[in-house]
Amino acid sequence: MTFSIVARAVDPASGEVSWGVAVASKFLAVGNAVPAAVAGVGAIATQAAANVAYKGLALAHLDDGATAAVALQRLLEEDDERDHRQVGIVDVEGNAASHTGPACLDWAGSVTGDGYAIQGNILTGEEVIDAMEASWRASDPAEPLGRRLLAALAAGDAAGGDSRGRQSAALLVVREGAGYGGLDDVAVDLRVDDAASCGGAPIPELARLLDLNDLYLTASTEAEKVPVTPALEAELETFAAAHGARDFLAWVGTENYEMRVAPDLSWIDERILELVREHRAG
Repeated sequence: MTFSIVARAVDPASGEVSWGVAVASKFLAVGNAVPAAVAGVGAIATQAAANVAYKGLALAHLDDGATAAVALQRLLEEDDERDHRQVGIVDVEGNAASHTGPACLDWAGSVTGDGYAIQGNILTGEEVIDAMEASWRASDPAEPLGRRLLAALAAGDAAGGDSRGRQSAALLVVREGAGYGGLDDVAVDLRVDDAASCGGAPIPELARLLDLNDLYLTASTEAEKVPVTPALEAELETFAAAHGARDFLAWVGTENYEMRVAPDLSWIDERILELVREHRAG
């Protein structure tokens, strides 16, 4: 009923490590059932006749030091319904393992490689998995993991995807210090629960949400920071006053741009500055 990619990536510039899952299905709220991940531990997708208990169990095994293959073996040997399960796991080091039970509905299968596990069931055919793997392998390691996962998901969808149609999609990415304000590990946690809400196209809607996630919930890079000079500060404060805010930082808080402007207004993200000037021009 589902196709997914589970992966680990290392940023070649910063060395930061991320783990994530992208998944789509003709199933309501697939993001509720399938993905789980913890930074510094690993990630899992549980699908087909999904055993949602696998998520906590797998992450516990990985946290105890098990490899992806060992964690998967433990899950399956304790589950009498394993022939109906499909699972993909990537561990802290990027070792990958996947299982497709013989009772999963056709077409069903998976592929693993260095740092990724791709799996799907009730697909239009093997070409879905092949397209996802080709997309992942061709992607730029310097790109954020969420973008790479979403591109692989879109490639699988374009190749046929779930043979029953499209209903939901989800994207989960974790990285240490990546959460709101840098206070947890959730870099991306987005879901489209029912395609009826977005014209029957959950993956493009997920892409739109990822753009918003990057703007509102991702910290500015050094390259994106524009120093606030006295002249620029005066411009920003004039803008804020014209929009009824007590000062510019109050406007920032109202618009939820806290991760894109320095708390002491020593810098402003280039995109926020562009938005300010667009508002002013309008």
